[in-house]
Amino acid sequence: MISRLRPVRACRNILARRALSSLTDADVDAFQRDGAVPIRGLLTAPQLEALRAGAEWNMANPGPLAVTASTPDDPGRFFEDFCNWQRLPAMERFIRNSPAAQIAAELSHSDQIRLYHDHVLVKEPGTRQCTPWHQDQPYYNVDGRQNASMWFPVDPVPVESSLRIVAGTHLGPWYMPRTFLDEQAKWFPEGSLAEPPDFDADIAADPAAWTVLAWELEPGDAVFFNMLSVHGAGGVSGDRRRRVLSVRFLGDDMV
Repeated sequence: MISRLRPVRACRNILARRALSSLTDADVDAFQRDGAVPIRGLLTAPQLEALRAGAEWNMANPGPLAVTASTPDDPGRFFEDFCNWQRLPAMERFIRNSPAAQIAAELSHSDQIRLYHDHVLVKEPGTRQCTPWHQDQPYYNVDGRQNASMWFPVDPVPVESSLRIVAGTHLGPWYMPRTFLDEQAKWFPEGSLAEPPDFDADIAADPAAWTVLAWELEPGDAVFFNMLSVHGAGGVSGDRRRRVLSVRFLGDDMV
């Protein structure tokens, strides 16, 4: 489902105006150049607590699209669920009232932003399962360049468990999307898109082969990235927990 948000030019939300006032030209330039940028301190403590409670409710009440994205022998668990904003009030309030949509519009050079979908990702303590390198857009039935995904943790995230972005990959090409655990091609026929490079092997052979961006994040910080940016993430070690809310926004040229 694509849901239209209010045109950003009509925004009267005080928190959104404050966030936009702190958004710099350098942030916009970094998003356009690298395909990703961190934005710090988006929400207040009460808003964060409401989202934490929402994530817990979602895990206890999974929707029809929920999956466990880790193997049965993983000592932790990687839980994902999608498209719950209509039954999760905290998520809907966040999407409608937070600065996220307005920031997505500024970063993507869009006059109007639409909601594409929401996504809850939880890695429990000790989860070994990494999120493999991939692009989001080939999994979606959308085309265009003016978009932004927001990756928003409600727990502290050390850099080794954080989102990792391969800078510049938002410029293309599209890479073949595959299922994470068994690498099946279900969205495009085999051979119809390029296979992604072995980024880890390339970097091991030549650290300058690719520029990988990653940031230590505190609750309230977010990473905004283009849907074509190649990205992945590590597992979580020890007693750490990583609860993330992600929202995908479509800008002016997205169809």
